[in-house]
Amino acid sequence: MDGNTHYSIGELARLTGLSVKTIRYYSDRGIVTPAGRTSAGYRRYGTDCVARLGLVRTLRELGLGLGTVRAVVDREVPLPEVAAAHAEALEVQIRVLRLRQALLAAVAERRLTPEETDLMHQLARLTDDERRRLVDDFLHAVFGGLALDGVARTMTPELSGEPDAAQTRAWAEWAALAQDPGFRADLRETVREVAAESPQNGLPRRNFTAAVRDLVAPALAAGLAPASREADPIVAAVTAEHTGPEELLPRLRRLNDARRERYVHLLAVINGWPAPESPAPALDWAAEAVRVRTA
Repeated sequence: MDGNTHYSIGELARLTGLSVKTIRYYSDRGIVTPAGRTSAGYRRYGTDCVARLGLVRTLRELGLGLGTVRAVVDREVPLPEVAAAHAEALEVQIRVLRLRQALLAAVAERRLTPEETDLMHQLARLTDDERRRLVDDFLHAVFGGLALDGVARTMTPELSGEPDAAQTRAWAEWAALAQDPGFRADLRETVREVAAESPQNGLPRRNFTAAVRDLVAPALAAGLAPASREADPIVAAVTAEHTGPEELLPRLRRLNDARRERYVHLLAVINGWPAPESPAPALDWAAEAVRVRTA
């Protein structure tokens, strides 16, 4: 094959893997130029067009616009600069697609209403500053004036600069939950109890929910019925852990709020923590054990 070899548009299509229509389109726009025409007016292309169209195909498959492709193949702009700018633009598109995928998955799984979907979409698109203000507002509503900064830190979401789809989805759901006035009020009541049980240095005496889970775990493992006489020592130990102003049974039921468990789960996803153990089985068991003894 020499430099005088000319190809018909059909031959060029077979050599490059592009369609005749596409090559004609590129030719009409000056991306490739015919070396000449036959007596019948058919275009003929030189061997240089094979390599040029190969480069054009690669750049187009990478998503570059036709104007940019032409500038690159004509050596008007350096390819590394174009690649860097395009990679940055693709990163933005990837984040947008990740957000869309996360929200659609949440809508399907949580069976959200159109109004809830709209709210989650707005929350997921917040800027870093807007997210910080939302978190600060929530923490103030729940912990304000109670001198429990250490506890507040364990309840604070820290969304990374490059969240994955699961973290993005968890953040949007967390933000919606954190704005629920009823949830805020219930969590505030729980935090007040923690503060009431804390020494003067502001550190909690012991996490009551964790204490119940640990105390009841052996009973659950053994299949011990809450109403059985063998459960009496466990109920006594749970009662001893309860020092707050609220009655024990209402407290156990309130702590078993599904929203609270969901909050802790979402927090773990956002912060990249291990999945927490659900306290629900232990709280259910303890609540029933207390109920049958106070009925």
